[in-house]
Amino acid sequence: MTEPAAPSAVRIEGPWSHRDVAANGARFHIAELGDGPLVLLLHGFPQFWWTWRHQLTALADAGYRAVAMDLRGVGGSDRTPRGYDPANLALDVTGVIRSLGEPDAALVGHDLGGYLAWTAAAMRPKLVRRLAVVSMPHPRRWRAAMLRDARQTAASSYIWGFQRPWLPERQLTADDGALAGRLIRDWSGPRLPEDAAVETYRRAMCIPSTAHCAIEPYRWLVRSLARPDGVQFYRRMKRPVRVPTLHLHGSLDPVTRTRSAAGSGEYVEAPYRWRLFDGLGHFPHEEDPVAFSTELINWLKDPEPDR
Repeated sequence: MTEPAAPSAVRIEGPWSHRDVAANGARFHIAELGDGPLVLLLHGFPQFWWTWRHQLTALADAGYRAVAMDLRGVGGSDRTPRGYDPANLALDVTGVIRSLGEPDAALVGHDLGGYLAWTAAAMRPKLVRRLAVVSMPHPRRWRAAMLRDARQTAASSYIWGFQRPWLPERQLTADDGALAGRLIRDWSGPRLPEDAAVETYRRAMCIPSTAHCAIEPYRWLVRSLARPDGVQFYRRMKRPVRVPTLHLHGSLDPVTRTRSAAGSGEYVEAPYRWRLFDGLGHFPHEEDPVAFSTELINWLKDPEPDR
């Protein structure tokens, strides 16, 4: 059973258009702008498609078809009772590419969206033309850091807190989503997102069932570490990524340590470029959208991305 989202909270007006597409047994809300090669943008926690508003316009102006989707259970997409493991969420992403009528896409993912972008590139390589990941290590690097690096374990304390039943959902929606707003501010660098943006994320988090669905992927990531399905997933992630990859990270990111993300190139058998943004935190695409979009577009247009 699914619950519809409040349209006014997530279908925010702008130069883009909104519609729904069917993929992998669910309905997904997308915002799209421009014509050209497809660039599919995947948001992280605690956000939704609107986190890419600056990149939608920048990519469209640069000659791309920019599409930002809401992940399963978030924003305007279906809130299903199951399906929040990364393999299924990655199939949501590749299913949307097919539903858009495109042979492939450049995937750009932030945070959880980055985790899914890594996964999709390994699972369905023919559908991924290029890969850009923001503030998220490769899944196998993430697992190793969470289990072996005490500092990364401490930085990810919110993920461990999500393992409790029901309480995290109540905390996220209390006081009109105040916790979601506080996390965004705490995880940002000195260039904090504008207050209006934070208020938008707070409202979206309070849409019924959103908090639960947003937390479920993190519950799977921890609870599956020693389970057969988790062991099998991380074995599948040994498959190398064979498309050009851009890895972007903020030097002041307090959630994902630079040390945890750096080194993900060992899982890429293709041109790999690491770019560290000085003075930015966990949300470089919002903290300095001009610098971020310039870096991304220059790389997308570069015929020799290994330079």
